[in-house]
Amino acid sequence: MRFPRVSFPRRMILPSLLLVLLIGSMFAAPLLTSADPLQIAISKRLAGPSWAHPFGQDEFGRDRLARVLYGGQVSLSVAFLASFIATAIGTFIGLVGAYFRGPFEFVAMRVSDVVLFFPPILLALLVVTIFGPGVYTMIAVLALLYFPSFSRIAYSETLRVSSLDFVEASRALGTKPRRIVFSTVLPNILGAISVQFSLTAAATITVESGLSFLGLGVVPPAPSWGQMIRGARAMMEQDPLGLFVPCAALCVTIYSINLFCDRLRDVLDPKGLEDGKDSVSPTGKNGAAPAELADGNAAELRGLTLSLSRGKKAEPVDLVRDITLTLPRNQCTALVGESGSGKSLTSLALMGLLPSAIRPSSGHIAIERKSGAPVDLVSLAAKEAEKVRGNDIAMIFQEPMTSLNPVLKVGAQMVETLQAHRKTTSDEARKTCVAALDRVGIPEAERRFESYPHELSGGMRQRVMIAMALLCEPKVLIADEPTTALDVTIQAEIIDLLRDLRANQEAGLSMLFISHNLGIVADIADRVVVMYSGEIVEEGPAGDVLSDPHHPYTKALLESMPSLHDEKHSARGDRLGAIAGTPPLPQARLSGCAFRDRCPIARDACAETHPDLYLAADATRAARCLFAPDAANALKEAVS
Repeated sequence: MRFPRVSFPRRMILPSLLLVLLIGSMFAAPLLTSADPLQIAISKRLAGPSWAHPFGQDEFGRDRLARVLYGGQVSLSVAFLASFIATAIGTFIGLVGAYFRGPFEFVAMRVSDVVLFFPPILLALLVVTIFGPGVYTMIAVLALLYFPSFSRIAYSETLRVSSLDFVEASRALGTKPRRIVFSTVLPNILGAISVQFSLTAAATITVESGLSFLGLGVVPPAPSWGQMIRGARAMMEQDPLGLFVPCAALCVTIYSINLFCDRLRDVLDPKGLEDGKDSVSPTGKNGAAPAELADGNAAELRGLTLSLSRGKKAEPVDLVRDITLTLPRNQCTALVGESGSGKSLTSLALMGLLPSAIRPSSGHIAIERKSGAPVDLVSLAAKEAEKVRGNDIAMIFQEPMTSLNPVLKVGAQMVETLQAHRKTTSDEARKTCVAALDRVGIPEAERRFESYPHELSGGMRQRVMIAMALLCEPKVLIADEPTTALDVTIQAEIIDLLRDLRANQEAGLSMLFISHNLGIVADIADRVVVMYSGEIVEEGPAGDVLSDPHHPYTKALLESMPSLHDEKHSARGDRLGAIAGTPPLPQARLSGCAFRDRCPIARDACAETHPDLYLAADATRAARCLFAPDAANALKEAVS
């Protein structure tokens, strides 16, 4: 019987080994030393290191190595038990209080407030003084001290997660609250909880050692790091090693726990960094490869393939395959397709903003800088990529409210953007930003400069994003569905604004307009590129592609759009066309043509051969179909 291979995250190897080695050495004390931590030898007090006693002997002649190891058992047991209890109680209280609100919220938060009212060390001293010192008293006291921290964090994180769409969707499906809380909300707050656990474990070790140092923790003669520090303090000049050993044990233990929990947080978060690399450029390489651009182009993607890494044991998945795309100066290229076709991922690659787990496995991304020299973004170093973004290439995102910082004024965010790429005074930056706001049609630009994002309407916020993107006069502007969240009237205004800005741009602005709305594309684009399942399936001049599509997928998209539907069909009351099925997942793409299981004219050859982009005779159009350019006529015959 073969068991499935389990891939251990690389980021967890070092902290796991360090923590296992540390804890293992503490609890394997009988194997590491035969000395009794309680055996006194007054004649050998303060003896130096020897083969029998590697760390020497303390003020009573006891073996210091044995006391460090056995004392570590006590400190770690107290720390982890108290932290686990505090985590369980605090997280449960925070979850229930935040999700169910009402009396649950009042009781949970007021109990936490009462405990937080007392200074931690004073409360610990009070309880220990009343109930007497001891290990079990310490565990109870420390759990009581630190559970409010977990309840506060769980409460705030649960409030945040509960307002997200996927939780609302679970409620709409009738999922029981208990399952939502523990199966949906809890996994999404574990990252913050793990960080708090590491801080709490470190704090409990410190507090336990402090109380033992004061004689209120572990009862002598049981070994404890705090007791060792207390005993060595009086003789630190004669025997500095006696103070160094327990202090070093404390520091290494706290560091190991913090490192482990920090890495665990990254692993629990699916958006965490892969292999510990925080690369802002697509690959994070340090050398920039020479780049070439054809005359008249502001940017080019040549043979770009973006792959998702799934660990060392699994093959990477190609999300976007062999994309070749040119962005001519002073033209608008529209990138269209269904959700999940790879449009936004392609634009993020062009900006150098790919998630860390997605890397270019082949191809180049060439961008023209203001100096006229092209640069390959794939091989560009991270710091150099920061100079390109916002200066030579900029992006407008589809939801301005989430793209603007809600706690900063609009003007402050614009000034920060400008000063990141230009050396300018605050007064000059303010004048430039106000002029930019006025340029994009925002009334009373001086007053709006001092406004917060929530004080502006959706259309104004999108205009602010456009103004910020154009502040440094980039060569390439990416607009990722900039009208999705706006009503029809504002959509038209934004499209007119983008068209006018491109027409008036002296440097020849190149625009990549991403959308699934072919009606808007017909109004603004010079060229259209259609994507499906991570591939380009058709491209050409906008008028030609929208009036005479060569690929069945493009034809189906047009048939499903009300604004472009044939008038005689509408007069007869025919229903809009719909594309049957759904796009395949990247790891489950079909052999041959990716569209064949949804295509009305698919034939046996479509399953056997993966089609290349077919170039039309006039070299202005291309389609990825074995039967292009007669696919449109074949489609008409199939549906008639």
